[in-house]
Amino acid sequence: MTSHHTAQTMKPATAAKKLGVYLEATPAEFREGVVSRSELNALQTDPPEWLRELRRNGPHPRPVVAAKLGISISGLARGGVTEALTTEQIDALKQDNPEWLQKERATQAEVRKEAVRIKEKNAERAAEQARDPRS
Repeated sequence: MTSHHTAQTMKPATAAKKLGVYLEATPAEFREGVVSRSELNALQTDPPEWLRELRRNGPHPRPVVAAKLGISISGLARGGVTEALTTEQIDALKQDNPEWLQKERATQAEVRKEAVRIKEKNAERAAEQARDPRS
């Protein structure tokens, strides 16, 4: 019995997500085909010009926009940003620094502080249990 090795493939939307690019801005041949694992690896290690251009100037998908603004994806939605943005639009938002963006950045800072506090508390508990396993 011989086993046939088939290449693992993914939909273009999945590949675009892994590459951090907005699917609708990719070339038609990328959107209309399937992407193998080896093709994805090749795109990541040696990106073609279209991919470098998308990463540099956008339009960027919402997770990338949120990261560039230092807020959550939910924060983007609360701020009324529902579409992909270019690097230029993101820079303009940072420059304008509207009230909603200031608020979302403050919220995100609080979330990060709380995550650190919880992590430290869990580390203390683990250290205590290591010293006294009966508790």
